[in-house]
Amino acid sequence: MSAAAVEHPCDDEPEALLETADRLTEQLPGHRVEIIGGLVTVAPLPDGPHADVLTTLTVPFLAAGLHGEESNVLQGIGLWLPSGPEDYVIPDLAIVDADFDEHLIENNCYDPACFRLVLEVTSGNYQTDLRHKVTAYAQAKIPVYVIVDRKHGRVHVLTEPLPSGYDRHEVYAPGQQAPLPASIGTEVSLDVDEIVRAGRPKR
Repeated sequence: MSAAAVEHPCDDEPEALLETADRLTEQLPGHRVEIIGGLVTVAPLPDGPHADVLTTLTVPFLAAGLHGEESNVLQGIGLWLPSGPEDYVIPDLAIVDADFDEHLIENNCYDPACFRLVLEVTSGNYQTDLRHKVTAYAQAKIPVYVIVDRKHGRVHVLTEPLPSGYDRHEVYAPGQQAPLPASIGTEVSLDVDEIVRAGRPKR
């Protein structure tokens, strides 16, 4: 999900970033507040097609048995980032090890080591998902990052994380299948046409 940056209020004792994030979370119910690279960002309420994409994507993961004894398919789970002392994100969808609850770090966020895949569905400011989060997830060594780019009607699959980004970046268009590596727990291919269609405004 895309996001906009938020500036800190000016006062004598600036509040910690996590305090700012918590305050904004309380003031803006339903919005997604994250800290990426020391910058607090707020994503607006998702629209209906955004939610439709997530449901459409969940189906093949569940059908492949990825929500069970070995792994879980979860929406909106916090991921603690190594890029800053208070950095964290909340990916739209994630596949995590089934024992993820043993890897809680802080602020309801979990160690990136238990994440097998993260997925973002773009909204208005899609550059956050296509740029800033690419670096953030790669630095966290997330093995697979999937981006549903609703603006351009594409699905991106990024693998082989490096400190500056991902070594492999495959882009798939409608009419293609987007294969995901077996490292997520099993082989899964995503129907790009179905996903892109779900993400279009219905009227």
